[in-house]
Amino acid sequence: MIIDASAAEGEIVWRPDPDALGAAQTERFADFVRARGAELGDGYQALWQWSVDDTDAFWSAFVDFAGVELGGPVGPVRNGAPMPETRWFPGRTLNFAKHLLGDREGVALIAVAEDGTSEEVTFSELRGQVGALAEHLRSRGVEPGDRVVAVLPNVPAAIIALLATASIGAVWSVCAPEFGPGAMISRFRQLEPKALIAAPGYRLSGVDRDRRSEISEVVAALPSLEHVVWVTQHAPAVPAPESTIPAIDWSDIVRRPVPPQFREVEFSHPLWVLFSSGTTGIPKGIVHGHGGALLEELQMLLFGGDVREGDRYFGVASTSWVVWNTLASAIGVGAIPVVVDGNPTFPSIDRVWEIAATTRTAVIGVGAGFIHACAKAALSPGSEHDLSALREIQVTGSPLSPDGYGWVYREVGDVWLVSMSGGTDIVGCFVGGAPGEPVRVGYIQAPALGVKVESWDESGQPATGKGELVVTEPMPSMPLYFWGDDGSRYRSSYFETYPGVWRHGDFIEFSDHGIRILGRSDSTLNRNGIRLGSADIYAVVESLPEIAEAMVVGAELGPEEYVLPLFVKLADGVTEAGARAAVVASIRANLSARYLPDELIVMRAIPHTRTGKKLEVPVKRLIQGAPLSDVVDLGAVDDPMLLEEYATVARSIALARLGDSARR
Repeated sequence: MIIDASAAEGEIVWRPDPDALGAAQTERFADFVRARGAELGDGYQALWQWSVDDTDAFWSAFVDFAGVELGGPVGPVRNGAPMPETRWFPGRTLNFAKHLLGDREGVALIAVAEDGTSEEVTFSELRGQVGALAEHLRSRGVEPGDRVVAVLPNVPAAIIALLATASIGAVWSVCAPEFGPGAMISRFRQLEPKALIAAPGYRLSGVDRDRRSEISEVVAALPSLEHVVWVTQHAPAVPAPESTIPAIDWSDIVRRPVPPQFREVEFSHPLWVLFSSGTTGIPKGIVHGHGGALLEELQMLLFGGDVREGDRYFGVASTSWVVWNTLASAIGVGAIPVVVDGNPTFPSIDRVWEIAATTRTAVIGVGAGFIHACAKAALSPGSEHDLSALREIQVTGSPLSPDGYGWVYREVGDVWLVSMSGGTDIVGCFVGGAPGEPVRVGYIQAPALGVKVESWDESGQPATGKGELVVTEPMPSMPLYFWGDDGSRYRSSYFETYPGVWRHGDFIEFSDHGIRILGRSDSTLNRNGIRLGSADIYAVVESLPEIAEAMVVGAELGPEEYVLPLFVKLADGVTEAGARAAVVASIRANLSARYLPDELIVMRAIPHTRTGKKLEVPVKRLIQGAPLSDVVDLGAVDDPMLLEEYATVARSIALARLGDSARR
């Protein structure tokens, strides 16, 4: 229930209905573990404390609570080795696809095309197509451990292909079709795939995009490839290209349903490879196992999101964003994923709310940038659409500003707003929702169950305020390894700063109000020895009506020079002088003069990865003199030409600053 839609930062804006708390998954789980003999106090904090004090008991109980069937001899929950050598449920077996498909009946997923047409796929149809594709892949020599890669939009075929690959015990990886060929090749070539499932065209913003040339380039660059499956039905105007290797159309495979067969694999058998953004070198191939990925996805959905059987779960995501994996996994808790092909914000961002209304969505997942864009556009979806089925909004990707919280409760209505933070690295969340707790403006509610997340200072001691986000006890979904790595890159990515402790690379702050994520620690602003959080600046600057979006970068230029530019995209009709005056006044009033940028630079847009992350570190490196080809894979960014513009501006910033230094 809404307490005060105009609540200030840190104040309670919403509380759960006490009469509905008994149905929450966390409350059901608490009763479940008490019945097994656990001594547990009331409330989420007590449940979390038990889950990290007795991690083995928590995950053992969760396996039973979630109905995960493990084969093999019963043994210890983990092997006892420290991170990153920890292995969970050694000797036990399962299959990710088998749990998701199970023996459920009825509607499995809802697919919405860009033109508004929709279809419901039943479990019977889903199982038949998964079985047919798996049988076809096996007939072409795909075996457990072989890699199957895909270039697919957010359509049912992508979920079917994931489940078919998993059912065999093969290893899955996918790129969204808008990726450039270089970005796809830099990922897939590492994996040496045996089969490719690809859409030669896809529909985006009302246009069928022809990608035959790009896909053919990818095929030619993968000498290990033995077979291609073309998915053409979502852009029929773009036929499959000629192929020098055996190929078949998707429709020829799935027209004859086959009951699926599931290969039982070891708990830590590789399931999929998710790739990092690739903005600072060769993309890291992050390998997760069948068991760890399944447990984390189910735990995040059930507890962090309180997703329930029959809920329609609409995640706004491309297949390359880790959020898509969660969307697909929602089947495993009995929810019904709503998958939207094309651009979900075409012809306007209000279409997302229209889809939520027409599909009777109960839980919607969006990026924080989408909420901020809705607020900037002055949308009022609660009054313009029937959102009576909507119970929850999940927000991730970047910190949600206080203004974002206010907009949701003014313009959407009485919903549980769940801000969460995690990553591709763990295919889940460190911190997020707690259904029995209040929502405070600007704050994440709680740490995730089973995740011993803390804030540490530079010396490795618990921090009383802002510090490095660390995890001090293993999680089942921590990567098994990086593909092709001897272990050195994996260790340097997470365990170099604090040996034996996971350092994620984010700043985090715990307080009586909740949790805040304060931006990446690897893109920290450090002026005159004072470390500043980029998230603080974004919260102040991006709330201004004059600013559509902003990006701040701090770059060292030699031993004595430091430059702090603020790049901005202006709102329509705003002058540069007006924007500068508003930014300076707001930073002085809400932060301090220490946060004032050295320059405010107006750009036509802010650069992002294909999954929406601002390119702070690559732009920092451009200012420091690195060539564009060394700092970012242009096929992995949303606007390659924009980065050329930033490279030009970066050179001028460095020359001007170093010239000033020489004159001094």
